[in-house]
Amino acid sequence: MDLLKDITSLSPVEVRHLIREGKFTKPTSGLASGYTQANLVILPKNLAYDFLLFAQRNPRPCPILEVSDAGSRGLHKFAQDIDLANDFPRYRIYRNGIFTDEVTSVTDYWQDDLVSFLIGCSFSFEAELIAAGIEIRHITEGVNVPMYNTSIPLESAGKFHGNMVVSMRPIPESQVVTAVNVTAAMPKVHGAPIHIGSPESIGITDISKPDYGDPVTIKHGEVPVFWPCGVTPQNAIMQVKPEFVITHAPGHMLVTDVKNTILKYE
Repeated sequence: MDLLKDITSLSPVEVRHLIREGKFTKPTSGLASGYTQANLVILPKNLAYDFLLFAQRNPRPCPILEVSDAGSRGLHKFAQDIDLANDFPRYRIYRNGIFTDEVTSVTDYWQDDLVSFLIGCSFSFEAELIAAGIEIRHITEGVNVPMYNTSIPLESAGKFHGNMVVSMRPIPESQVVTAVNVTAAMPKVHGAPIHIGSPESIGITDISKPDYGDPVTIKHGEVPVFWPCGVTPQNAIMQVKPEFVITHAPGHMLVTDVKNTILKYE
């Protein structure tokens, strides 16, 4: 079997192994259908409490799934065969709030005081939307989901503050209620949309030019629907300018061993 051609049929651990070996470095939308995907923030321990408080005060864009032990590259709940330094397809390095590098491994950056936060990802509910008969346009078009900075303010905590980032999916008007109901059942992966239609009212001036990811086609009769996005912490990091932070690259998630159904109404 050609793993690169058949990756959508692989189990979560097989996907992680492929990523760990450097054989897959693309966005993870559509992989291991039915399994939870996660965003990542890795911070020095002296910033971990402030970030935990920030996430708790902003659960829609920052729903925490799991927090690692300090210095550990493993997890307790969401995956067993796991290396947090290698199992995301791409990582971003920030120094003093500035994005400096994008890499496929952070082994060389690892420190004994680092704490990893797994944050729920909207890719997790896409399989549920597809099962409900809703097309996911960025999967159809083979691109990364479009994501936008907004004017929606976040609750501050310690050093962390900023505005929400959202992901967008075009939904036919007749299916918007279904999309809301399906995703509302999964609050640990962002839940229901934060906004429907009129992007300018949340500070998005040009929907054809996402701040992260790629533009997608919005057809006649479709409405842009916006969900809170796990890239939000990266926006906050750029405001706070901590000395050193690692995140995932937008759209390049961890595929976990936990099924989405376990997260419903949790």
